[in-house]
Amino acid sequence: MLPSDHSQRFELNNEVHARPPEALSPPVRVSYIAMFSDWSNRDAEEQGIVELARRFGTSAPWAQSNHFSADLGGLRFIWERHTEFARYTFISPGVGDNLFAEPAIEQVPRKWIASRPGEVIVAANAVLVRDSQTPIDPAELSARLFDNNVLVGASVSGGAGSAFTDFRVKSDGFSRFFVQDRSMTPLQAGRIVQRLFEIDTYRMLALLALPISRDLAPFLAEREQDLAEVTAALVDAGEGDEPVLLRRLTQLAAEIESRDAAHHFRFSASAAYYGLVQQRIQELREQRIQGLQTFREFTERRLAPAMSTCEASSERQDALSRRVSRATQLLATRADVTREGQNRSLLESMNRRAKLQLRLQTTVEGLSVAAITYYVVGLIGYAAKGLSVWGLHVRPEIVMGASIPLVGLIVWSSLRGMRRRVTREDD
Repeated sequence: MLPSDHSQRFELNNEVHARPPEALSPPVRVSYIAMFSDWSNRDAEEQGIVELARRFGTSAPWAQSNHFSADLGGLRFIWERHTEFARYTFISPGVGDNLFAEPAIEQVPRKWIASRPGEVIVAANAVLVRDSQTPIDPAELSARLFDNNVLVGASVSGGAGSAFTDFRVKSDGFSRFFVQDRSMTPLQAGRIVQRLFEIDTYRMLALLALPISRDLAPFLAEREQDLAEVTAALVDAGEGDEPVLLRRLTQLAAEIESRDAAHHFRFSASAAYYGLVQQRIQELREQRIQGLQTFREFTERRLAPAMSTCEASSERQDALSRRVSRATQLLATRADVTREGQNRSLLESMNRRAKLQLRLQTTVEGLSVAAITYYVVGLIGYAAKGLSVWGLHVRPEIVMGASIPLVGLIVWSSLRGMRRRVTREDD
């Protein structure tokens, strides 16, 4: 009964349901790996997922899918493809006395893990256990699970659970998250664990712009100094200096635009990831545990300054580009004014030459009247001599003398008329 569907209707509708959190019931172990991987690695990732599914005797993912989950015996496996990273999650029920001694990822062949395309940006193990109803001793928890490091933790989901970490990478290459379930539903617990992993992942991805910002600082300082020198030289620059200054500004603009093109995406992505970190922290609905930093406090203290540095570098680069553009426009305007002056001088010179040419032409015109009159009168003299030979009593000298004024007037009038016609045609 409906008209035809848009070609992407169902794909877009299903997007809001993509990558749902797994329902987790304690006790459970979760291992997570985020691989910084270009989109071109997607086919290799899918091939690896197919290989793993066949190894455990389960169905393979749909071709060109960006999400896959399956039960691999006693192990739950989830793969998700994002714009510039892929993440692998492994979930195994039960925990031992040493909570992080046997992570879920150990049930997967190590060779398969090592062959994943890309580079590890985050690797983490999480355990979800029932709350023992005894107050948390941060010092004891840190000594037992986190090598006496300073903890970050809070009550989450409005007090239905609690989460702890030190955001440090252990000797096995994994960081750790300890989550207590007080009264969360399985889906709530799954969302909390997923958000903790996402906070760590997006935090690291946001920080990828920080080394770029640090490396960019000396370059921007040097280019700002170059721009200051060029603008100072513009004050007293003469016409001969303008091409050199314009060449320097053009080279400066090209260098800045090259850096901006190389780093613009990373700075923009960093800002977007930072926004996601803040959003995921807000979704934790955390409440303070006495003596511990909350996730928001840790982020604002450690991550926010780094993001401010990246933002300042990006803005500084944009501002420098705008300043170079203004200086280039100013110099180009000066060059246009100089060129207009040169053109005006050239036109004035051409006008002077035209006037001189007109005067010369007038002088030549007088000489031409005399020369033409001379030749015409000579012809009339020959005609008069011929008439006298035929018997007519005509004196050639008198005829020639009398014809000179008449011939000169006719020649002069003809040349003047021709000049007037040419002048009218030019106008």
